[in-house]
Amino acid sequence: MNSRALRKTVLCMAMGACLATLSPLALAQSVTGAVAGRADAGAQVTVTNTATGLTRTATADANGSFRLSQLPIGQYRVQVSREGQAVGEPVPVSVGVGGTTTVNLGGIGDLDTVTVVGSRVINRVDVRSTETATNINRQELARLPVDQNLASVALLAPGVVATGATFGGLTFGGSSVAENAVYINGLNVTDPYLRQGYSSVPFAFYEEFQVKTGGYSAEFGRSTGGVINAVTRSGSNEFHAGIGLTFEPSGWKSAKEDHFHTDGTVDERDRTSRDESSLFKTNLWASGPIVRDRLFFFAMYEMRDGDSRDIDTTEAWFTDSNDDFWGTKLDWKITDNHLLEFLAFSDEAESVTTNYGYTWDTDTLGKLGGDSNSGSGGDNWSLTYTGHFTDSFSAKAMYGVNERSALSSSPGDAACSIVSRDSSYTELFGDATVQEGCHPTNSSINSRYDKREAARLDFEWTLGDHFLRFGLDQEEMDSDSSRVYPGDGVSYTVLGIPADADPEDRELPNGEDVPVGVTAYVDARRYITGAPVSTKAQAIYIEDNWSVTPNLLLSLGVRADKFENTLASGATFAKADFSDMISPRLGFSWDMKGDGTTKLFGNAGRYYIPLTNKLTDYFGGGTTDEHTYYVLDGWTQQTDPVTGATYLLPDIGSQIGPVNTEGNAPAPDDVRTAVARDLKQVFQDEYILGFQQAINQEWSYGVNATYRETTRAVEDVRTNHVEGCDWYSGDWPILNPGEKNTLWCPDTESWVTFDNSKDGYIASGSGAVMGYKKPKRTYKAVEFQLDRAWDDKWAFNASYVWSKSEGNIEGPVNSDTGYADTNLVQYYDHPAVNERHGVLFNDHRHQFKLRGSYKLNDMFSFGATFSAISGGPITAFGVRWPNDNRSAGGPGEFSGGGSGWLCVSGCSDYTTRQLEYSPRGAFGRLPWVKDLGLNVTFTPFADIDLKARFSIYNVLNDQAVVNVHSRYESTPGTRMPYFGQGTVWQSPRYMQLLVTYSF
Repeated sequence: MNSRALRKTVLCMAMGACLATLSPLALAQSVTGAVAGRADAGAQVTVTNTATGLTRTATADANGSFRLSQLPIGQYRVQVSREGQAVGEPVPVSVGVGGTTTVNLGGIGDLDTVTVVGSRVINRVDVRSTETATNINRQELARLPVDQNLASVALLAPGVVATGATFGGLTFGGSSVAENAVYINGLNVTDPYLRQGYSSVPFAFYEEFQVKTGGYSAEFGRSTGGVINAVTRSGSNEFHAGIGLTFEPSGWKSAKEDHFHTDGTVDERDRTSRDESSLFKTNLWASGPIVRDRLFFFAMYEMRDGDSRDIDTTEAWFTDSNDDFWGTKLDWKITDNHLLEFLAFSDEAESVTTNYGYTWDTDTLGKLGGDSNSGSGGDNWSLTYTGHFTDSFSAKAMYGVNERSALSSSPGDAACSIVSRDSSYTELFGDATVQEGCHPTNSSINSRYDKREAARLDFEWTLGDHFLRFGLDQEEMDSDSSRVYPGDGVSYTVLGIPADADPEDRELPNGEDVPVGVTAYVDARRYITGAPVSTKAQAIYIEDNWSVTPNLLLSLGVRADKFENTLASGATFAKADFSDMISPRLGFSWDMKGDGTTKLFGNAGRYYIPLTNKLTDYFGGGTTDEHTYYVLDGWTQQTDPVTGATYLLPDIGSQIGPVNTEGNAPAPDDVRTAVARDLKQVFQDEYILGFQQAINQEWSYGVNATYRETTRAVEDVRTNHVEGCDWYSGDWPILNPGEKNTLWCPDTESWVTFDNSKDGYIASGSGAVMGYKKPKRTYKAVEFQLDRAWDDKWAFNASYVWSKSEGNIEGPVNSDTGYADTNLVQYYDHPAVNERHGVLFNDHRHQFKLRGSYKLNDMFSFGATFSAISGGPITAFGVRWPNDNRSAGGPGEFSGGGSGWLCVSGCSDYTTRQLEYSPRGAFGRLPWVKDLGLNVTFTPFADIDLKARFSIYNVLNDQAVVNVHSRYESTPGTRMPYFGQGTVWQSPRYMQLLVTYSF
């Protein structure tokens, strides 16, 4: 390369901020970055952190290549020296999380002649990476209307969508909400119980975010969805402190709409138009040197005052939240080559909810109903050591603890049972006018404590053209949970049934019929579960990033995982060895022009995900889940023993049939009948091909295509027939559905192997023996992006994703019907549930996202975000399928199961039923969800760091429906009254004022 071309390269790489969403990730769980490039052979390249004075030096090899890795994120100066003499002026560069900043310096005799546009060099196209991710830092977020939480940041990335599931969450690339992971400074803070939540810290505690949407390196595993990798702020040689005030008063929020069914009845969640919530936060922070150039600190304390009011037709709940936060980060530069970092924070939170009676028509508060308490969070910490032993060899060691809790209770738990009414009762007898039951929340008594101990070792070794990365990690995850209903331990649900209902419509799940003439009955459910369980997960990996030529990089890696789930007794529930979970990772990156501006890249990899503690808990501690049905003999007036208020209690009449014990799962002392031997684990194969180009110093664009495929599940499978073992007559062992499985047969005291695609289920009535369809989920997407880099005046980013998500299983949860128990969602309680292959709940065909910022002058700047996401499919779930008289799903909206066959005539008997097949998505699509955000930032003084940012979210106040009732039938031929009507809606408009002052 001639000097003119090299000069052009430096200019291109030194021209300011880049397209964050086009910056591929380099180190999957890394909280550091790297600087690499080319210089004259033998030249010394020194990088110096402008905030801490950290200095590292590398010598360019015989080919002129150099690399300085494991650099803390931040601003650096790059200085070239030859024979001990500095050449030119230092070049400013920015090192982001998980990326490699390329700076080509060789052949330029005098860097003083190079004009650096902008304040720093930032990756435009990371030609040393074969992966994809979105990086965004605190400075960019400060220019945009992005709410103060991790989910809002993740939603900026293409392919990430807020699910419409009743239990919430994010979907990455068509995956379910239970397949993602979140890291803070390299510590995994994902909920190990359900894998649907994560620990959190205040927004102002973060420095930079990396949202990974695919193509992770071999360093990373235990996720088949997406990853949020966040890095916290650190101290420097200068002392700084500040205060931030956040205001979200209830008066700045638009009212939610009241939602009614087409028959005029109010939605099951009752009224929402008078609901209110407010939030006020005071954030105090300080940072600086404890020992200059050696030891630095960052500390934060945030006080939060959150209040909410949930106003329904006859009741009201007032909640007061107290979830103050503290956190600190210490950085010890022992020497320039040896660093020690310590992170500690607590996100423990408590809230108290007070229940009152309420009269909607007069808007008056009634008698006190009682209090309920909830708690969450815990203490977290990590210690990380980084050592650079030579220019070519470094090591990193991390150990940390992540604690979480989920607690709920009430002073009324001892005296008050749960009493609730089904919509079928309201339809017949009208809305409640007097409080029913005395429990303030109608929820169970829950407690769960989770603890993760994480440790990992990572090494990097440069050998000529090979950059080797290898390491190992281990996580021990413990969960101790319990759940029981309050009062007498039974939850009473009152249901209605028309007096003229057909006989077949009166059938209950226990096989008995509601007696003729009875129009109301009670479902009394006793549910008890919980036990201490544990999962130990380990992994080893190795990866070779081979520079085949100066412009072509191959990434060749492999990862091996193992895990073991254990019961409270210490016995093994399920396990997999390293040989069972081998994940190859292959990728390439071609610097097409040799100047770091144009890149063709691709990767292919396999990703495994282990079982959650929820699954072990369900089987390991045993579950009592029994339903007893009674005639309702009316209501009796009672007096609340806690508050003295009047309430109604159902009069329990005669019992209808036997107790339904199908849901019972006794605590096993031998799991050989409950878990398949040699259970194989869920994996996803992924393929990505992409192209990126920096058009000039401001504009960039990129396009990539993604294909993901999952062909295995681990679920509880209804097993009432196994050839050679009559013992299996109605069980739900954990299997790989649709594959060969081996279970223990107590009859013969031997192992029995059967093909679950052909055996495992015998139909009721016809006696036909059949198996289950093998699970499959595919995701196809094409992504386009265009970016205009920030130049201290304005910036713009646009993306469009066309995608298609298809299959017969969404993942380890079921969002269609709102069933959130990971790996226990009744997909395989009946062969009818998973026989349909088609568009899945997370199939959002079109996704448009725009964001931009504009600086009018030193006093005013503006930001905007806009997204438009096409709605998901509407699918009907029936209760029967051909040639079988056993239910494939019940009328309960928030449970699993359901058939694609709908009865149109002769529905009273399985031999006469005429069923019509209903494909997935047969009832159309949900509407588009559009969200516009705007903000303005006011900086009144040029020499004082005082700012006020006013943001408006969902400016247009769209409240689109994002999920609907999916249950089509209650019994064969009896249509559910609210099928296709809304269950979840988009949040309304709200406003936020953030005032910050720092010095």
